[in-house]
Amino acid sequence: MSEILHDRSLPVCPVEVTLTLISNKWKVLILRDLLTGTKRFGELKKSIGTVTQKVLTAQLREMEASGLLTRTVYAEVPPRVEYALTDLGLSLKPILDSMQVWGSAYQAKHELPR
Repeated sequence: MSEILHDRSLPVCPVEVTLTLISNKWKVLILRDLLTGTKRFGELKKSIGTVTQKVLTAQLREMEASGLLTRTVYAEVPPRVEYALTDLGLSLKPILDSMQVWGSAYQAKHELPR
């Protein structure tokens, strides 16, 4: 979702609000990586893997606009940019923890024998 959410345009359903804010796998993986602490752009790109620089930049901007993370630019040569979760972003940890538990159980039940 490329538009910034405003209070009056939020969906009525709370589940839909959450899905709107973390609406794709890239945002969920960004959250996963930032739950362990501040990261630079290159660290996020390397950890996430197949995401393009353009898409990662767009996702980070959307998450910053919605208040889930902060972007800090340091006046250095070369410039250094770091991303960190806000308190609002950190409040999504229980959701990601539940997704990990559920995913692990699913893997265990549906994994093919080797």
